[in-house]
Amino acid sequence: MTAPSPQPVRSEIEVHYEVAQFLNSEAALLDHGDFASWLELMTKDIRYLMPVRVTVARSDADAAVLGSMAHFDEDLYSLRKRTQRLLGDHAWTEDPPSRTRRFVTNVRVATGDNANELVVHSYLLVFRSRLDVRTPEWISAERRDVLRRVDGTLRLALREITADEAVLRTQNLAIFL
Repeated sequence: MTAPSPQPVRSEIEVHYEVAQFLNSEAALLDHGDFASWLELMTKDIRYLMPVRVTVARSDADAAVLGSMAHFDEDLYSLRKRTQRLLGDHAWTEDPPSRTRRFVTNVRVATGDNANELVVHSYLLVFRSRLDVRTPEWISAERRDVLRRVDGTLRLALREITADEAVLRTQNLAIFL
């Protein structure tokens, strides 16, 4: 009987680099409108949500995000439908498409509840330009992701986006964060 070969121990730096590369590659796919490739980064049970943020007194800081209300709360089916719509003839808010640039920073990685999951916190800044006469928009947020290793590859299992503003100043949320 042959003993299984031991798995090499990966350093925190290697894991952090892999996660940062995942997030940067994902941002590039979205910036270039490659939604089909972006959807391949998702697990089958993906949950992609952006709760509504409210301004509260410091003593009520735990209530700064409304868990019962969200700008969007999606699964793989709704993400597929949304991307199909964006690529079709009925996405008037994105015709012509927005020009976006996503900046992902302050990436922090921790082990998840399961051995094959990582919990990732990051900051996101999105620049968005629409048409030639509108003022460009900025969206700033913190993201909490759960990345799951599936067949040796990282996949996005959860993304929770917390915007830094209670009142979003963007015309719509037709883009992905």
